[in-house]
Amino acid sequence: MKVTQEKLPQSQVGLTIVVPPEMSKSAYEQVINKYTRLANIPGFRKGKVPRNILIQKLGADYIKAVALEELIQDTLEKVIRQEDIKALSQCELVSDFEQLIKAFQPGEELSFVAKVDVEPEVTIKDYVGLNIQAEQVEYDATQTDKVLEKKRQDMATLVPVEGRPAQAGDMTTIDFSGKFTDGPEAGTEIPGGQAVDFEVELTPGKFIEGFTESIVGMNPGDIKEVSLTFPESYGSQELAGKNVVFTITLHDIKEKELPELDDDFAQEVSEFETLEELRKSLEEKFTKENEQTNQSNKDNAILQKIAEIVEVEIPETMIKERVNQLLTQTAMELSRYYDFDVKKFFVGDRVEQMRQESRPQALEILRQGLALQAIGQQENITVDDQEIEAEVKELLREFAEEQETIDVRKVREFVRGNQMKEKTLKWLEEKATIELLPAGSLQEAEDTTDETDVSETSEVAVEATVIE
Repeated sequence: MKVTQEKLPQSQVGLTIVVPPEMSKSAYEQVINKYTRLANIPGFRKGKVPRNILIQKLGADYIKAVALEELIQDTLEKVIRQEDIKALSQCELVSDFEQLIKAFQPGEELSFVAKVDVEPEVTIKDYVGLNIQAEQVEYDATQTDKVLEKKRQDMATLVPVEGRPAQAGDMTTIDFSGKFTDGPEAGTEIPGGQAVDFEVELTPGKFIEGFTESIVGMNPGDIKEVSLTFPESYGSQELAGKNVVFTITLHDIKEKELPELDDDFAQEVSEFETLEELRKSLEEKFTKENEQTNQSNKDNAILQKIAEIVEVEIPETMIKERVNQLLTQTAMELSRYYDFDVKKFFVGDRVEQMRQESRPQALEILRQGLALQAIGQQENITVDDQEIEAEVKELLREFAEEQETIDVRKVREFVRGNQMKEKTLKWLEEKATIELLPAGSLQEAEDTTDETDVSETSEVAVEATVIE
């Protein structure tokens, strides 16, 4: 069997294969023998059908097509092994199959062309001494106080208020109804813009601007009309930019009574005995998170840089596989964190659209990974087997309840790859010049759309069905 290889774009190898006469004859005879044993033709016992009758009944081209299909499949498998080709996918026939049927003569030489995706060749130079910019997030010493205050707020007791008007921070119970004030809808009610005995905290900026602020100063029993305008960037197009008037009736006022920030409080909200221990734990947690964020920023900057300088043609097989992984990850996150029915979402044209949208990200991830792998190989960076086994054991302990479903071999491969990545990134960081910049300075200008208006400021819409 003669094989000629040709390097093709997109990390493919073209294969021109010449099948010797004895192989073409053997493939044809095997098909004839198989159908002779299995064919059920009236007038003949099974296994006793004459050759010419069998060919006449099944058709000469049909038998040739079956023999040719099996011959090509068997030949390609042998070629991959014979030529030691690191194939990433099944071979794809390039020659026209119908033309091959016409050309196929059992006992004669047959030539056909195929192609296959192979592991890409990676070339990367000038990766020592990279000049990199990375954002550095400064540690926020007030985080601990903010968390403790949030826990105090969560544990607050609501106490009825008498003898004073509502003020910022109070929890109030109101009725409200809204109407449009101009345009063709003037005087009509806002769809879903009414509620009875609705509890609302008087926090500035909550809901659309001016709604909660207008309740400040009201006394129980007061009725007030307040004219407002929905923001142009509001989440509902039918309300964005519209002028409205809300009629608000205040029923009662409650204020928060916060627990003392002491050891009893610490025991109530955590496993610690003293407030000092709780503070220390939170500070250590936030310090570690800050360090991890800054390290991640540097790692990502390095990965982006080497992805820019690597030379590689990535085969379609790898791209499709990575896209599928990204979509699977998205589906798992939607299902796990948002209780989302992914079966209803990942349907029809939407799946193909998501594939196309995920393709640039998949390519970037692949370029980074291939570049990092090539550098690790070129610099002879290795990982310690004992360290790998120690981490594998730790992971298996964490997922002890799922031991039966865990593929230990894949876990070990994951750990090895992750440790190689960390060591190679550390090596690059030690050789690089990294300029640390203030957080946010490398980010693109944020979209002018205020997403808060769609989420937080539409809390009326969510809780009281003001807006659907």
